[in-house]
Amino acid sequence: MIYVPYVPTPYSVVRAMLKLANASTEDVVYDLGCGDGRIVLVAAKEFSVKKAVGIEKDPERYKLALTRVREEGLEDRVEIKLGDFFEESISDATIVTLFLLTSVNEMLKPKFERELKPGTRIVSHEFRIPGWKPEKVVDVRDENGLSHVIYLYVIGRHL
Repeated sequence: MIYVPYVPTPYSVVRAMLKLANASTEDVVYDLGCGDGRIVLVAAKEFSVKKAVGIEKDPERYKLALTRVREEGLEDRVEIKLGDFFEESISDATIVTLFLLTSVNEMLKPKFERELKPGTRIVSHEFRIPGWKPEKVVDVRDENGLSHVIYLYVIGRHL
């Protein structure tokens, strides 16, 4: 079983990730391990993406994310799935966001190469995808002045 500790991404970093990916009304965003749903909610509310999907395997965080989607009235554009992101199809994604460990990113590489179309952007908070070449690496300061690194990868230009 894969364990990734839950640490929420600061909102300033969420916005920087979506901006770096150039999220827009044409995009379908997937957040793998969506926690409280903050990335998919910001994607829908502030970047007006066509669709945002969060995948979360912890039942409590899943319920929290689902509640937040309902409170915001975004059920028409935001979907929260209870499940294992290794098992869920992400083939319609144009942007994938990650805050996972390097070892998990490594395990996801075959899935990304199998399911994602060329041009799909992957934005990873803090952790690289080993062996892949990032398109951009950006340092972001959060609300408390702490530094965060985000990596942008583009399928088809990642090797």
